[in-house]
Amino acid sequence: MSDAAQPSAAEVRAAAEAVKAALDRHLDAVERRSGPDDPAVYAAFDELAAAAEVYDELLYDTYDEVTPFEIPGNEALPAYAGPEEPSALSVLIRRDYTVATPQRLLHQAQRIADLDPDAVDESAVNGSGEAAGVVGTSVHAALGVLFGEFEPDEIASRHKEFGLEEGDSTLWVAAADEPTEPGEWLSAPFDQADPQRVVCRFDVSSVFDEELEGGDDLVEPVDRER
Repeated sequence: MSDAAQPSAAEVRAAAEAVKAALDRHLDAVERRSGPDDPAVYAAFDELAAAAEVYDELLYDTYDEVTPFEIPGNEALPAYAGPEEPSALSVLIRRDYTVATPQRLLHQAQRIADLDPDAVDESAVNGSGEAAGVVGTSVHAALGVLFGEFEPDEIASRHKEFGLEEGDSTLWVAAADEPTEPGEWLSAPFDQADPQRVVCRFDVSSVFDEELEGGDDLVEPVDRER
């Protein structure tokens, strides 16, 4: 190893020692915890994660080797900065779908349009022909009819019936200082989504199925402290 590489090797060794010390502090905090939400445990956890990440990066840069550890990050949500006792809440929901069976979607939308022609937004069919008559040939128009007719929760529970396949979904419960005025945020509903005001969140993803060995999707409450 060249002289130029020696400082990097020394940094890797120092980083390894820092991980060992952080492990000891974390275990000590866990053994002395005062309850399930002991801030000392969270602080020791964050210190251990940071030390392990530094070691992992230096080990790779110097020796082209990696550790067997997966370091959970804090990128999803920053530290909570909202009111301690929220008087109002905003619930933000995202659900992803793929159009798995277009013909089933088109059939269901056409059935709705035949029963209730007023359910069709004519702008969604680009002004071509009778609105209700083209829903069964336009996925764009069919989606407008489907989501205009049914509540999102009903679509989620019946997605296969409508030719859709579920992807990931998340629900954020965010604190607000005071209730918003009617219509205040309708022009830009997601601009006020502040991660620092998220009280809790719940995620559903197929990646959890691997941990459950083929079980149902796991609704996972995310601990925003970690």
